[in-house]
Amino acid sequence: MDYSNNITYLFLEGHVDLEKYRYFYFVITLTVYMLIICCNSVVISVIYTNKPLHEPMYIFIAALLCNGLFGTAAFYPKLLSDLLSEKQVITHGACLFQAFCLYTCAASEFTLLSAMAYDRYVSICKPLQYSTLVKMSTVKKILFFCWFVPSCEIGISIILTYRQLCQFKLNRIYCNNYSIAKLTCGDITAMSTYGLILLTIVVFPTLFFIIYSYVRILEVCLKSSKDFRRKALQTCLPHLLIFISFAVTVCFEVINSRLEGNMPHMFAMIMSAENFVVPPLINPVIYGLKLQEIWNRIKRLIWKRNMHVFAD
Repeated sequence: MDYSNNITYLFLEGHVDLEKYRYFYFVITLTVYMLIICCNSVVISVIYTNKPLHEPMYIFIAALLCNGLFGTAAFYPKLLSDLLSEKQVITHGACLFQAFCLYTCAASEFTLLSAMAYDRYVSICKPLQYSTLVKMSTVKKILFFCWFVPSCEIGISIILTYRQLCQFKLNRIYCNNYSIAKLTCGDITAMSTYGLILLTIVVFPTLFFIIYSYVRILEVCLKSSKDFRRKALQTCLPHLLIFISFAVTVCFEVINSRLEGNMPHMFAMIMSAENFVVPPLINPVIYGLKLQEIWNRIKRLIWKRNMHVFAD
């Protein structure tokens, strides 16, 4: 490949430990990506094609899964290409665009999980006001906020990072905004400060709101019947598991970005990639299997297709 033109290229050095078994890793990565696409697409399709599921809770689930597909689309195709390439390179512009997509996906995930907590809080703690507080018009506004606001916030961060580079080696398997910033020639104080402020704005309010929502839900459950507690846990537990898993991986990614080089490379790479493997893979499994209504629809769909096959 000719790198002598005016386009600035970055070399992704994080693949060093993968070089020896790269074809094996390619097969594993491709399998995981196909599973993510299939599992998420099935649940999204079931929600989309069944009108009884056109309710706020299921719409938020579909939005969460769509967001996961968006994030993995920015991660896996490039990774798969790099695993088959002798040189792992990416243009400066493409690297910033990948960082924009991945960061927007992460920020949207937090806001969507917060919206889902609000939906469960109103449903369980204020059931008589649910139809008033969580109308379809409200759901549309929430979804617009969940995607538009994070994209604007992350866009500003990417603009602050876009400047001339003095170094061209990125010790990662994908593009990370803070790591790119450290390769630039100028002072990165403004970008770093904005990033910390943005992290505080996105993560902490979401965290406190979700904790508050589930404390209130727990209070109501403790005063309710055993059957009510079972149904509440059935819908709330998957959300909590997903939030905890996602929050842990995001916190690690932030710490790893700020302390890059102070952790074993292979461990840091696995934990960074985990954010694009576990949440998008377990989200459809948890919601598809744990939420009875979705699982019943999936079983009916499979049953109908099997019947058509036998009939033919």
